[in-house]
Formats: sequence, structure tokens, C-alpha cells
Amino acid sequence: MPLWTPSSGTLRGTAPVETEARGPSPAEGGCRGRSPGRKLQPAIILSGPPVDPDSQAETEHETPELNVLLLGSVDGRHLLRTLARAALWPRRRFHFYVLENNLEAVARHILIFSLALEDPEKMGLQERSETFLEVWGNALLRPPVAAFVRAQAGRLAHLVPEPDRLAEQLPWLSLGALKFRERDALEAVFRFWAGGEKGPEAFPMSRLWDSRLRQYLGSRYDARHGVSDWDLHMKLHDRGARVIHTREFRRWRDTGVAFELRDSSAYHVPNRTLASGRLLSHRGERVAARGYWGDIATGPFVAFGIEADDETLLRTSNGQPVKTACEITEHNVAELFREMAAWGHPRAAEGDPEQVQGGAEGSSEPGQSSQKFPGIYPRERMTKGLKTDEESHLQASSVCLTLPVFPSPAAPAPEPFTVHFLSLDSAHTLHHKSCYMGQFQLLYVACGMVHLLSAELGACVAPGGRLIVELAQFLVDLRQEQLQAFSSRVGELAQAAGFAPQSGGKPSDTFARFYKAGDSAPGHEDPAVESGTPPPEVLAPPLEATDPPSEDRTQPLESGNPPSEPLKLTSESQASLLEASVPPTGSQAPKSENQTVPPETKYPIPDI
Repeated sequence: MPLWTPSSGTLRGTAPVETEARGPSPAEGGCRGRSPGRKLQPAIILSGPPVDPDSQAETEHETPELNVLLLGSVDGRHLLRTLARAALWPRRRFHFYVLENNLEAVARHILIFSLALEDPEKMGLQERSETFLEVWGNALLRPPVAAFVRAQAGRLAHLVPEPDRLAEQLPWLSLGALKFRERDALEAVFRFWAGGEKGPEAFPMSRLWDSRLRQYLGSRYDARHGVSDWDLHMKLHDRGARVIHTREFRRWRDTGVAFELRDSSAYHVPNRTLASGRLLSHRGERVAARGYWGDIATGPFVAFGIEADDETLLRTSNGQPVKTACEITEHNVAELFREMAAWGHPRAAEGDPEQVQGGAEGSSEPGQSSQKFPGIYPRERMTKGLKTDEESHLQASSVCLTLPVFPSPAAPAPEPFTVHFLSLDSAHTLHHKSCYMGQFQLLYVACGMVHLLSAELGACVAPGGRLIVELAQFLVDLRQEQLQAFSSRVGELAQAAGFAPQSGGKPSDTFARFYKAGDSAPGHEDPAVESGTPPPEVLAPPLEATDPPSEDRTQPLESGNPPSEPLKLTSESQASLLEASVPPTGSQAPKSENQTVPPETKYPIPDI
């Protein structure tokens, strides 16, 4: 596939090409996230509704299910955050239905989840956290991280076309809703990541980054350091991201490396997971071209780096933050992966109590290693921040070397979860299938996908269900009046789709919350929350995930679905870790169209 160079407007090896529209500005594609054409914002917790005692009695031994539909979440940070905090709520089985507008985002979801669920004996906590940060937020990788990406991509490329092996090795993943051509294109994406096209010239990230930056800044390119300082101090700092330091933000703007965990000279391998395709107009024909269309304006710091459960990380000295956004992100991601350990090997927690106790004491016998006992921690541990940053680093190191110590041998294993990926063009047709009508208790919509919010999509949400819409708070190219106009437009679309504003919670500039009208208003306090620790507020602002206008995007470079008209934005959307509780439902309906819809619940939805 030819390589597109935005600064020169040419396809490598061809004559100059004219695009149908000017290359994506940070608001259109550059600021939408760190994956192909996306921008990051604070990660949110998609917590399920408390389990009603009467509902539990009706289902007897069945575990209540929480069905969540996510449009444009891009990289899985919301899903990971939700699973990590699942122990704070009554047991339930999660079903995440993810709909993206490009298959590169689907591939990133799968890669990140496979990394998060990696066997602790193969990859320790610190190595996993650092690998995640580099793959997720850096344009350039260290050679060991690039080798990991190639190995994982090669493995996934062989699993995608073989459903039986895929179900055996990745039981949490479901690709059954994808079309065959989409699966073929997804396999092609993984093969490109695995190095099917050898050499750095296949994806010269440094040159592509500089080309995007030159196109974005135009005549201001020579004063780019002044521009980055202005965007940081006059926009991001004023909107709540004061912990982002000038040096780290300027380094990311210049090179695309946000998290420099080693010497700067170690980062020189292009991060192919940020590559994406677009359809360009060349001599009257539509030509698929590969390039970098992601964020170049906001950066990945707001996703996990501006909020923390541990208040000591946010303290200031002489008016300046003591910790940088990079350090806070490292801490939050390490805690996230520590809590995710329980999902990696859920059956391990059901082992012999004596073996569990032996593993907790650090036994060196192979049968008693921490692989048998995933990181299941008491609820107090998950809600309290570490007392000092030094303790945080010490605990993270001990987990990498000695594996977690389990205080309760009888701790139950978490319920399994499933991530279902839907066909790219299915947003307008979900309501035609009975298995999706009234199926979802929670609908999450990224700001780059707001144009898909409609009454037909709202019909897929159960009565009393919740709607969370990502706003454009951290898009630096939008002025204050544009942010307000966008928020108003979101309210209009939500009302037209059958939702009403959710009252009672504290107002937020990062996301808007609604509930499905026609059911009891969600104002009652959940008994499960009253008796326990309330769910944490938005933990880490995730990178926004807005993709370039879909008319210019290709499905993984080969597939071509009819484009849908996106909502025009100037920057990428932000994702915030939202907490939303929704009413429990019965067992989940399979994907077959003749399946009956799950019973509706009549319980009010508490506002957490």
C-alpha cells in the first residue's frame, strides 16, 4: 500500500494527489486519541448496577449480567478500568459490545487486552505496565517492546482466521459479529504489525509525525515550542490538567514520545500500532494509503495522568505540582494492572487453600507460584491510595519479583467477561435485530461518534438504562463557546434519542450523563453502595478517541463500507472513566436474531 505524506500531499512513488478535504486537524483526526485517528481523555469506570436481592432470588444461582455498548472507545482503557474495579460491586458477568469505525482500533483493543491478561510468570507487573505505556502512548518504541508487539501480532494473525483456536486461547474475545471481509482485513492489520512489510521505510513514523506537525502548524512551525507552551498553559492547564509539565508536553509535541522510561536514544523503532489507512483521491480514483492520522495536539497525558486515588501524587509545592503527569500515569497504570491480575487466571483463586497460603508466603515451588493465585485484593486495598509515592514503587517492585500476597485464601474468582466486536457499519442496524433491542443497560458514546446517537440506537437501551457521552473538554483547538455549543448539541441528540439528563451527580465538563426516559428516575441510593465504599470518581482522564471523518477512512485498508457523515469536530474526543450504575437484567441473549429479549428490570437505578 502506498504511503501518504501529508506535508507534501503525495503518495510515495506516485504523482501529487489532491485529497477531498484538507488533512485532519487535531480536532478532526489529530486530537482524537492515540490510536489510529483518536484522541485520549480521562478513562471512566463503567460500573454495573447493584444487584437487587429479589433479582438474585429469581435467578437463583445465575449471576446477573451487565451489557454495555461502547461506540468509539478506541483502546480499551474504559473496559480495563471497569474490570479492575469490579470487586467493589456485587458479582456480575460483563458483556462489552464494542463498535469502532476502523479495524486498526479493534486490533489495538485486542493487543492491549492480551497484554493486560499476560501470564504474570512470563511478564511481571512493571514490565507489563511499561510496555503498555509505550505501545499506547509513544510514536517510537524501544527494541524489546517492538519485539513484543511483533510476537503478539504474529500470534493474533494466526488466531483470527481460526475461531476454534481463538476461543480456546482467548476465551474473553468474540469476533462472531464481524463480517468475513472484516476478519480478513483485521488479520492483514496484525500481519503488518508483525513485520510483514520489512524495514522502517514501511512506516517511517518520525517523518510522518513531522509531516503532520508541519501541516497542523503551518507558518507557526518555526515557533512550535512557543505554540506548545501556549496550548499547555492557556488551554490544558486552565481546563484541569495542571500536572502536565512543560518539558514532557514539548517532548511529545516534537517527537511523539510521551513516556520516556529509558534513555531517549533507546526510542527509535516506529510504533506500527498507530498506523491507519485512509481513502484518498488520486487522478479521479479512490486510493487507499497508510499513514499516521492520530493526535498531535493534546497528548495521552490526560487519560491516566491528571487524577489519582492517592492524593499525595497531586500535592503541590510553591504552587507547582510535585509529580509530573508521566509519573502519575505510571502509578495509575501499575495499580490498574495489579487489580487486573485477578482476570488473567480466574480459576486459580479456586485452588486448594493450603496452596494459596503457600503461594502467599512466597513459596518457590512451581506448583505454588502466583500463577495459581491471581491478584485478588481486599476492597479496602482497591479504594485507598498508597500513603507515599515511595511505598507505591516498593510495592510495585515486590509484585514483580515475589508476586502478590493474598490476604484471603477464600477470595472468589471474578466472573468471566466477554468483549464482543460489532461490524463497523452496524450502528444504524442494531435495532433491526431482536437480540439487541432493550439489551444494554449502559451506552457509552465517544465525542467523535455522537452523530450516531439516534432514536433507533436508543431503542437498544433497556428502560432506565444509562447513557454516557464524552465531551470535548481537552480538545485544544476548540474555543469555550464551541465547547458549550457541542455540549448543547449532545443534549439535543440525547433527548431526541429518548434520554433525559441525569440529575443529582456533580456536574462534569468531561462527560454528560443521561438515563432512559420512561422509567423511574435514577435518584435512589443503592444499598450495595451504602454499605460499602462508594465507587471512585473518574480516576484518570484517558486519551480522547476520536477518529478522522469516516468518509476519508478505510476499513483496514481493504474494506470499503459506505461512509457515514460524522459530526464535525476540531479535536479528538476525550474519554473519562465514568461510573454508572444500571439496573440488573436476566441472562444475556445470544446473538441470534430470533432470540427473545432479556426481561426488563423494574428497579430504580441508583446514582453513584
